[in-house]
Amino acid sequence: MSRLQPPGILRPALQVREVGRLVTFITLLVAGFVIGSISSLIGIGGGAFMVPLLALFYVSTTQLAVGTSLAVIIFNSLSSTLGYARRRVIDFRLGLTLMVTTIPGAWLGAYLTTFISSGGLSMAFGLLLISVGFIMLTGQEPKGLALKLRGQTTSPAGDPVYSWPLVGLVGLLAGLSMGFFGIGGGIIMVPALLLLLGCEITTAVATSLFVMGPSALIGSMQHALQGDIRWMYFLPLMLGIIGGAQLGVFSSSHIPQRRVRQLFGLVLLYSAANMIWKGLR
Repeated sequence: MSRLQPPGILRPALQVREVGRLVTFITLLVAGFVIGSISSLIGIGGGAFMVPLLALFYVSTTQLAVGTSLAVIIFNSLSSTLGYARRRVIDFRLGLTLMVTTIPGAWLGAYLTTFISSGGLSMAFGLLLISVGFIMLTGQEPKGLALKLRGQTTSPAGDPVYSWPLVGLVGLLAGLSMGFFGIGGGIIMVPALLLLLGCEITTAVATSLFVMGPSALIGSMQHALQGDIRWMYFLPLMLGIIGGAQLGVFSSSHIPQRRVRQLFGLVLLYSAANMIWKGLR
């Protein structure tokens, strides 16, 4: 007597499985497009949205969500950088300097996930994001704050003047947060460029997205070596985020800078709540 199941019994089960995979693909494709539109507008990688989405509905561990998110962020950075480069708003000199510390910071952050529990660190990070989020929402002029911290923000010729040690510290912190939490680094970098270095919001957004590509690549390579990327979820998110990033870049030239800052502040508060909730679990 044959132990093989009749084809008629297997076929419906296979069809249900294929439909489920298709629904997952379309859902993540749309999610990637929406995330790309928002994140490229305000200068973040999108990990603040992707990590909780993946962790809650698709993967079994936070490490898998972080690794998959970082791999997708590479393509958000590439697509956004191409768009902002056409508008000539990226400060490449500042961006390349930030990479000097952001790239090793991303590798170190990814490496530390195997040794350090993220609970207490997530809560502390969340509290920091709350304070920065309220600063962004209240509309305090970033250049005024930068003047208090650094004494000046422009040279006599009108060119930006940066404290390069401060730039290095900003890059390191952004890289660490990227590798450890799976966020794009813009959550740290954009407020720092605005509030500490006195950049304009458009320059801060565009430069942040330029920097995070190579940094996310290094961080995701470390996660890939640890087996922490789910490629079946990576593909639809990646395709969606590439298209969404172009919409975000286009929208940035039609939305007032004050509104962009306020939107960023709201995203910071959302990210803070997510981090604190994660730390309490």
